[in-house]
Amino acid sequence: MVRQAHHNVKIYTKTGDKGETSLFGGQRVSKSDVRVESYGTIDELNSAIGIVLSVTNNKQKTIRKELIKIQNDLFEIGSALANPTSKSIRDLEKRVGEFEKLIDELTSSVPPLQNFILPGGGRGGSLLHFARTVCRRAERWTVALSKKEKVDTNILIYLNRLSDLLFTMARYVNWKEKKKEALWRKPLKV
Repeated sequence: MVRQAHHNVKIYTKTGDKGETSLFGGQRVSKSDVRVESYGTIDELNSAIGIVLSVTNNKQKTIRKELIKIQNDLFEIGSALANPTSKSIRDLEKRVGEFEKLIDELTSSVPPLQNFILPGGGRGGSLLHFARTVCRRAERWTVALSKKEKVDTNILIYLNRLSDLLFTMARYVNWKEKKKEALWRKPLKV
């Protein structure tokens, strides 16, 4: 039996020490480039979802299963955004349809919205609200990139619908865990 040697890949390359990074294909750009902001924020969103997964329990099987699929989607989206010559990502339209179906299912389970709600509730719900805001930031950066260069429009649609799904998941998780939603109250005039 032949044993394969494992080579450790160095994590650091020192090529980014002066504020530049390489895109797929080798092009060097500033780390503050809108493309880097876009795929970097997608990476942050993926990490935020990882945190949600670390605190949700197995009673939330539907939520957990979907979040894992989303993490894989986001990895693919981030890779596409890091590649200026990337083609369309397959199945994003299908995924948006799946999001809409799940949003409708979860919404039918929770009390109807009567007012704006404040982000919060239990740990899982609060972290889903946080992930939603990171998703909105990723969407803004990706829109900014799309004004400068061609971006697959399905990525923009996906991110927009994903933020709706994360909002709905936050409400659902709070409801399942019997965590009360805090309603926004218009401040009293003094």
